[in-house]
Amino acid sequence: MCGITGAVWQSDSLAISDQTLEKMTAAITHRGPDDLGTWIRRDQVDGQGRRFGTAFGFRRLSIIDLQGAAQPMGNEDGRVQAVFNGEIYNYKSLRLRLEGSGHRFATDGDGETIVHLYEDQGTDCFAHLNGMFAIAIWDSVRKRLILARDRIGQKPLYYAVTGDRLVFGSELKTIAAVDGVCNEIDPAAIDEFLTYQYIPYPGTIWKGVRKLPPAHYAVFDKDGLKVQPYWDFDPKAERVIGRQRASEELRELLSDSVKLRLQSDVPLGSFLSGGIDSSLITALAQQASSQPIRTFSIGFPIADFDETHYAAEVANHLGTKHTRFEVQPNAVEIIDKLAWHYDEPFGDSSAVPTWYLSELTRSEVTVALSGDGGDELFAGYERYKALQLSHRLSRLFPLHRMPGIGLVQRLPDSNKRRSIVRRAKRFLEALGQPEARRYLNWLQIFPESLRADLYTDDFVEQLPGEDPFEFLEDMWRRTQGRDLITRASISDLFTYLPCDLCTKVDIASMAHSLEVRQPMLDHRVVEFAASLPVELKYHSGRGKQLLRDALGDLIPASIFTRPKMGFGIPIGAWFRKELKGFVEETLLADDAKITPYFRPETVRRLVREHTSMENNHGYRLWNLLMLETWLRQWS
Repeated sequence: MCGITGAVWQSDSLAISDQTLEKMTAAITHRGPDDLGTWIRRDQVDGQGRRFGTAFGFRRLSIIDLQGAAQPMGNEDGRVQAVFNGEIYNYKSLRLRLEGSGHRFATDGDGETIVHLYEDQGTDCFAHLNGMFAIAIWDSVRKRLILARDRIGQKPLYYAVTGDRLVFGSELKTIAAVDGVCNEIDPAAIDEFLTYQYIPYPGTIWKGVRKLPPAHYAVFDKDGLKVQPYWDFDPKAERVIGRQRASEELRELLSDSVKLRLQSDVPLGSFLSGGIDSSLITALAQQASSQPIRTFSIGFPIADFDETHYAAEVANHLGTKHTRFEVQPNAVEIIDKLAWHYDEPFGDSSAVPTWYLSELTRSEVTVALSGDGGDELFAGYERYKALQLSHRLSRLFPLHRMPGIGLVQRLPDSNKRRSIVRRAKRFLEALGQPEARRYLNWLQIFPESLRADLYTDDFVEQLPGEDPFEFLEDMWRRTQGRDLITRASISDLFTYLPCDLCTKVDIASMAHSLEVRQPMLDHRVVEFAASLPVELKYHSGRGKQLLRDALGDLIPASIFTRPKMGFGIPIGAWFRKELKGFVEETLLADDAKITPYFRPETVRRLVREHTSMENNHGYRLWNLLMLETWLRQWS
């Protein structure tokens, strides 16, 4: 696990200096505190006599082959150079095949496998990798730079093309270290951020800077940049399979995925929330281990947001060596850190507990397993139930037009996490809309009508004609013909999972030099789960049925029936009590950075409605705070 950065240029005026490369590499020291490496070549000449240069920077977090595997690394003759962030879990089997073909290895690490595999397969090599990765390869024979990102988007990779130069990095701050690149905010990104609480790929907060989409590679050469996919599956295809056979296959796939991710030359543990997904991953890890594994959970002094007693129950059942951390989240203290590390506005408030959990877990181990992906793959979100229910009701009668609906919308809000009133309001707001729009309504932070009321006229003039909804709608169209729950879950797999959950976990963990591995996101598990009929995963209003069928014997039965809590913090209550003054002083200040974009009177109304409990704008205010904090740091 590491951080990578670099550039290739075809003009002396765009050359990267040694000092700039050092700045780019130093910006991601937290991703790899154990070692650093740089590689730079100037005065290269192509077949037409044009001069160009290449630079790579690398920060290392040592996980495998602790004394070797330094990067950047090359092949036997040095004609191929690479830097790589992540883990290749099947590197041992790939290495055996490559050695059989005559390749000579200088290290015992997984990264060198990429260099030799590229020699054999070219850009087809990425389809052979099982792992999480961001890769940069310089091919001095073909005079081209290749970038690649793992299938699900667990590892980030950003790039910017300026004329005849491409700059790339694991985080935006590496690109910002190059003068003149990150200098203009993209208004469309702010609109997308307020819709999704993240900025969808391939865009970023900066004009001209892009995210490489998951499962894609890019080639930059004298002809410019080409981006294309190397992996996909048909989301319309549904497999005919019985429950027994599906259970057996799932158990085998997940068991193998966990075993692969237990490879480590440093201390390894597992996040254990007490939910279904982390409990099952921990159980499989313990089953594959000859000694008790380390498990970690984090608790808060607020009962409605603390599920550590479930984690303790699972840990006791499995016999793990369990550690419970308790913290008093300090949003004022942490918000500046989050804004700096996430590099662009990121509004998922569960980044706060993820940050604390990563920080405390890193004090004990260097690698942790996580259960991310179970909700998307096995229909675990409650919003799937709401989508199915609304579909059935809308076919019977126009419920959204019934008398009394407006009265429900005017009921006062509650500070309770699972407030019935709050959930009813969100459900009713979406009725009467097309299915994809209805689903977006449950996902979005600021609905379109509220964004229209919030934006200043000048800001509206700067927005492009594209609707942020198109990002979700594109994925929704790909699942035409499948049932609603499958359409929603596969859409989440390609949108919410890489853009929100994977980003949240990667940045929060790497900020503390902790590597997090996600066995559910093995591409074999993803392909398998996406192909299943919905009735194997979702039945009688409950998701994750196949997980219970396949692995239910490993953990206490009560874990499957306990209420779903998620991983959150009580921001709604904070903004009405302890942080009320902070919100007002930050968002309503005369010199607030959001003022050029948003109408102060609308922001003031949101604050007033929330503090008076007329409405719950907690997540909206959090997103505005994150945007304001980011603007103060970066603009």
